Amino acid sequence: MDINEQLAIIKRGTVEIISEEGLVEKLKRSSSTGISLKVKAGFDPTAPDIHLGHTVLIQKMRHFQELGHEVIFLVGDFTAMIGDPSGRSELRRPLSKDEILVNATTYREQIYKMLDPDKTRIVFNSTWMDKMSASSLIELSSHYTVARMLERDDFYKRYKNQQPINIHEFLYPLIQGYDSVMLIADIELGGTDQKFNLLVGRELQRDYGQKPQVIITMPILEGTDGIQKMSKSLGNYIGIDESPREMFGKIMSLSDELMIKYYELLSDITFDELAYLKKGITDGSLHPMDMKKRLSSEIVERFYNKESAIRAQKEFENVFRDKGLLDEIPEFRVKWDKDKMWLPHLILASGMTNSSSEAIRLIRQGAVSVDGERVTDINMELSDNREYIIKMGKKRFIKIIPEKV
Repeated sequence: MDINEQLAIIKRGTVEIISEEGLVEKLKRSSSTGISLKVKAGFDPTAPDIHLGHTVLIQKMRHFQELGHEVIFLVGDFTAMIGDPSGRSELRRPLSKDEILVNATTYREQIYKMLDPDKTRIVFNSTWMDKMSASSLIELSSHYTVARMLERDDFYKRYKNQQPINIHEFLYPLIQGYDSVMLIADIELGGTDQKFNLLVGRELQRDYGQKPQVIITMPILEGTDGIQKMSKSLGNYIGIDESPREMFGKIMSLSDELMIKYYELLSDITFDELAYLKKGITDGSLHPMDMKKRLSSEIVERFYNKESAIRAQKEFENVFRDKGLLDEIPEFRVKWDKDKMWLPHLILASGMTNSSSEAIRLIRQGAVSVDGERVTDINMELSDNREYIIKMGKKRFIKIIPEKV
């Protein structure tokens, strides 16, 4: 495959490459020497399961594997004890070593659902950080200034708003960058919220006499609510270890606009098929429901098998088309941090609408039922002591399962 063809695959779905010229140079070097590039992506084991938001990066890692390169799945077991401040307006709670170990074990078990074991290196950054002396950590800290750290958007906002920034939070981007030094990474992948950290890696590599890594940022995947970043703590996630039925049902609950983004970032369809899909949804020649079924089937098959995807689709159709058994309804687990939660908020969080105002409008129109009873009170709240079946319109159902925080 020539360089331009490789670039087309690598650039699919990306937000930014720094720099594309550097990437071309590295690809040419690899082609001429036969030495694979080292492609790094880090994942802090802050929750026990990998979800589809993580797989945006993992999918890109797989693209590099298919192009013949080595991917390094870095488990940030040391950095997880600090807590990544990226995108945070407040201090992130550090995890204990025991919590991290449990989560990291799950990560190792799940990533091979997508990555080729023969072309994947799993490393833990505690391997070198646990051995780092205090004097070495001080030396590493000398490579960056407080002023440079405060250029980072989330730190700047917290400083401006007089919100606390703990000294250990400044260590996070330095250690993530140092990981690239230790691995001599050629390329590092990360979400757009990781750009500052990735750039620190480039600068540290220069300081340590290495060629700077190329950084590739990927979009942040919204969860089933269509608004916030997919996160287990927000309850808007689709876990890759969920049952085929749950996975299929959650993907079917996505908005049409979000479905297209999922296709672009998670699907294996070709560029031409993706362009055909976008055009068809826009001009009405393709039915969104049919396209969601195709996407749902593809993703379920990736993590299970074709038979599971077929069975999940039949179960979905039994409920939504043929009004089958209620126990086949897709489930939505929501973190319940209060005794009661506002119904429009739950409808939004489950992904059944794109906004609270839309949920309110549908309730006023009598299009929403809870446990078979039509609801017209927009102020209705549900308690946390049991599960609920919410129906919207004639065919959309979802089971709300409260999980106390």
